[in-house]
Amino acid sequence: MSDILGYKGKRVIVSGCFSGMGEATAKLLLELGAEVHGFDFRPAALPLASFNTVDLRDPASIEAGVAAVGGKIDALFNCAGMAGGGAGSPMDVMKVNFIGTRHVTETVLPHMSAGGAIVSIASTGGLGWSRRIPVHMELLQTKGFQAALDWCDSHMDQVSEGYAFSKEAVIVWTQYMGAHLIKQGIRINCSLPSPTQTPMMAEFHATSGKDVVDAAAEPLGRYTTPAEQAGPLVLLCSDVAGVVNGVVLPVDGGFMGGLATGQIDISRMMSRK
Repeated sequence: MSDILGYKGKRVIVSGCFSGMGEATAKLLLELGAEVHGFDFRPAALPLASFNTVDLRDPASIEAGVAAVGGKIDALFNCAGMAGGGAGSPMDVMKVNFIGTRHVTETVLPHMSAGGAIVSIASTGGLGWSRRIPVHMELLQTKGFQAALDWCDSHMDQVSEGYAFSKEAVIVWTQYMGAHLIKQGIRINCSLPSPTQTPMMAEFHATSGKDVVDAAAEPLGRYTTPAEQAGPLVLLCSDVAGVVNGVVLPVDGGFMGGLATGQIDISRMMSRK
């Protein structure tokens, strides 16, 4: 396979490599010749350069995982995630989807140099981010894992069930950090997947309702596959995307465009099971 994306011999970490989008991303990176190191709560079956059991709810676990990889890291793929709506406690959802993801990134950054790249998975479920930027900026000003937890604990009216707020936080954090990290030659971006057929889909159906999830799959009319989501993640951290930075990229089959032009029935998404 051509190395136009520039991954041959690059050392990369994929957090959430056990299944879904993370597994598909790790597979694609292996095909592209990258040296792939995986993090997950459950062991991956892929032929990785290394695998470390990492629990994003535990900062010590994160730090041990990054230390075990060691050396220079060229790219970080934050693919681990947790569904909300009662599938887990709001604080666990916040830990996995944002606080732990931020801690992984901050722990990896000292191992990166100019040319490094980071991408995280947000969600179209985080579209409310623009309405509460000041709130998210308060959270972003916290320093460290525990301080972020304390902030969330005192703002549960904002955190709510955890999922939407955590994905909004990833979006605002990505845009905020883009302006800072580019001074070091490091890029950070995130993607907004539409509903994707991963093992978490059953949880989304149970907590949000199938009608709500299906509404977010328009106008494509189907759920995307993990492989369809992996391609854009790999592209965002590749050499050909060298000045793509601070971008929130919809990977949604046209959902955002349809929403902006009034072609998506938003009332369906406001319903509940």
